[in-house]
Amino acid sequence: MESSASLALPQLPYVYPATSSSYPFLPCKRIRSAQPTRLHCSKMFVPGFGVASPEAKAAKNLHNFFTYIAVKIVAAQLESYNREAYEELMEFLGRHSLNDGDKFCASMFRESSRHKNLALRIMEVRSAYCKTDFEWDNYKRLALKMVTESNTRLMKDYVLETSPAETEK
Repeated sequence: MESSASLALPQLPYVYPATSSSYPFLPCKRIRSAQPTRLHCSKMFVPGFGVASPEAKAAKNLHNFFTYIAVKIVAAQLESYNREAYEELMEFLGRHSLNDGDKFCASMFRESSRHKNLALRIMEVRSAYCKTDFEWDNYKRLALKMVTESNTRLMKDYVLETSPAETEK
């Protein structure tokens, strides 16, 4: 009988380099085990984000959004029981952008001792809202639902635009 020179897939040599630095777009990582080297690819590689992941970018946006929410909550509270502090907050909001939550709070700290107390309150509310009130499960469900519905709508609109109408018979 002739002997065959075929190798099973796990016995083939590893074709990627030991470090991924020469292949920065390699989306897979090796799983270290006693068995032959295998690739584990469970996540998509997203180019163009540098060292920050898309999740890190989303977290930064949420962080700034939580500052916005905290300002709205504190403003509503102040409006009902401390009209003077409410007006100071509204005046400060008129002069400073809320696009960067940390920059907003840092500016408020340096404004005056009354503004410092407002900044501390905003940071306290921001933290409490993020930890206890924000519905993370609902957020994920809504984001997935929005993507699914949007994709379906866009595909349906495209098909309707590019398909001949049934009334043209």
